[in-house]
Amino acid sequence: MKKAMFKKAAITSMALLTLAGGATSAFADGKGHGHNGKGNDNHNVKNNNNHKGGINLHFEDEKDLKWALEYIIRLASKGVFNGYEDGTFKPQKEITRIESIVAAVRLMGLREQAESQAEMSTKLNFKDADQLARKYPWAVGYVAVALEKDLFSETENAIQADKPATRLFAATLLVKAMGLEAEAKAKVNTQLTFRDADKIPAGSVGYVEVAIEKGLITGYQDNTFRPNQPVTRAELAALLGRTDEQLPDHDATAITGKLKAAATNGSITVVKADNSEVALALDPNVFIFRDNVKAAVTSLKAGDEVLVRTYQNKVVFIEVTKSAVDQPAVTTQTGTFNSLALNAQGKIATVSITKDVNGSTQALVYNVSPDAAIVGNAALLTSGQAVELTVLNNVVYSIKIIA
Repeated sequence: MKKAMFKKAAITSMALLTLAGGATSAFADGKGHGHNGKGNDNHNVKNNNNHKGGINLHFEDEKDLKWALEYIIRLASKGVFNGYEDGTFKPQKEITRIESIVAAVRLMGLREQAESQAEMSTKLNFKDADQLARKYPWAVGYVAVALEKDLFSETENAIQADKPATRLFAATLLVKAMGLEAEAKAKVNTQLTFRDADKIPAGSVGYVEVAIEKGLITGYQDNTFRPNQPVTRAELAALLGRTDEQLPDHDATAITGKLKAAATNGSITVVKADNSEVALALDPNVFIFRDNVKAAVTSLKAGDEVLVRTYQNKVVFIEVTKSAVDQPAVTTQTGTFNSLALNAQGKIATVSITKDVNGSTQALVYNVSPDAAIVGNAALLTSGQAVELTVLNNVVYSIKIIA
């Protein structure tokens, strides 16, 4: 895939993601090892809904995987695609067909149905159904729902749960999850321009074309599609994320704009391009990225341009796309009024006050903004009157009479 087209959000090579609703592990044995003890977690898929830890994003090659972070965070917050029980996400790990099917069914909002007793007790007709029931009994309902939703092709007679999911398999699966199978079949005679288009089965051409049109997947810079190349967990997270954004019941809203102020009381207000404002509650575990590193909520500043992702009306992800220009601090100067000078238009041009500076009395003269206001009874503004000046860049913007 063309990495330059992917969303980039950077973190340090190890960041703990503790997300809304926990990071339920659906794809691990709890120790990060497979049956053979060599870390092959794909052979130990199981459904554990009680894991309360975070997702430990261990990027073995950070340069190539930063782009997937936003998708991973959002999908994990929805319980669609999660980490392993040992706290890792293993983004570079190849993903299996069963993992892909489970994630697609969850993305469609069918998790509860898939985990119902009715679906779990389904007698599947696949030739390896018994193997699935023995190895991944909790996944039987997911396969049953996937069949009902036409996520399998009519000619498939085996689940092949542990087989690596290829780019073609993942693209086809997600096009079907979007309900675009009819559109894909209508484009079965499209002439794909990839150099390796001959490696894409004729019946799959329409699915590839739709996946490309919808922006779910792209080719490589050498103009190949590589249909049989296994998909990594990070790549599937990106595919799922882009699919999620286009589903009819999509609930992971993306909002762009400027922050009206720093975060207060667990919420932010974003001013959008049309100047409308939206107030948003922050999830307690919101992830914020500023200057390509994970940052604290306190780093948010008024005027920051941001990309905000929400889930269930709470912000789970914020990327500061452009930092606010630091403004000079507004200060106040308290002293006694001496005099003021007017300009040709009869407005105040300068004001002079006397104040104590480090134990000595000094007369200070400030330029005054044409829009400056006198706060209080202006008739009291005589020599010796206590005043408070609001000053920015050595220019007075208000003169307050102190009673």
